[in-house]
Amino acid sequence: MTSAGAKEQAANRLETKEAQLVELLKSLGSVIVAFSGGVDSAYLAVTAAIHLGPRAIAITGDSASYPTFQRELASRIVSKFAIRHELILTEEFEDPDYISNPVNRCYYCKSELYQKLSALAEERGFKVICDGTNADDVGDYRPGRQAAREFGVRSPLLECGLTKAEIRELSRRAGLPTWDEPASACLSSRIPYGQVVTIEKLSMVDRAESALKELGFRQVRVRHHGDVARIEVSEAELPRALTVEMTARMSRALKAIGFNYVTLDLEGYRTGSLNETLNRRDSR
Repeated sequence: MTSAGAKEQAANRLETKEAQLVELLKSLGSVIVAFSGGVDSAYLAVTAAIHLGPRAIAITGDSASYPTFQRELASRIVSKFAIRHELILTEEFEDPDYISNPVNRCYYCKSELYQKLSALAEERGFKVICDGTNADDVGDYRPGRQAAREFGVRSPLLECGLTKAEIRELSRRAGLPTWDEPASACLSSRIPYGQVVTIEKLSMVDRAESALKELGFRQVRVRHHGDVARIEVSEAELPRALTVEMTARMSRALKAIGFNYVTLDLEGYRTGSLNETLNRRDSR
């Protein structure tokens, strides 16, 4: 098959999946979309809004673990696409199982969110709660999926076999600003397992990542290791981060936030880097 033929075949597959998604959403009747403002939930929320109108609502769980830049991005999407949207306060910090930060911490966070969304769905008459899980998420360690199953949450993107790359392409076509946004996760994912999650720690991480974005870094994480901040930036951005001038600027910015030591991870950004210690432990 020629490269042109392969491209045409891929385009046809993508259009088929998109049509399947639209039909699936319509078949659900009315939906609440758990909306973080990330690539996947943004595309799902916009698609649901277009094809279901007032029978779709995007709900964002707001707490200290929600990054400031993500909240701002979600607000932009809601405004641009006229999505019916609400914020609800989640109370995962009232749960000792969450703040003790076990390896399945995400389960307790999602349980809190889905419990509130389930109550809202019953009160407002929405039939289904949906999340933005996609086909690439299946092989990853995601304890929040257990909570989704327990609350009967549907994953339309996954059910239609849409991958992250395909969702990015469909988002690009639809004009979503999220189409090329780096992957995101809640701020609690920056705290090593077993170390207590506190609002103070998350505030430090949030401010640190905002400071690094102001310095021009696009894909960045700040892992909180007590008085040490471990910075991860994308491989493409590492050369810029490793200059003498930039390391000094990063160090000043993060020490002003309260960290005593600032380090740069030479392996760069990667998702789930705090899971690496678990994998090494399991292999012994």
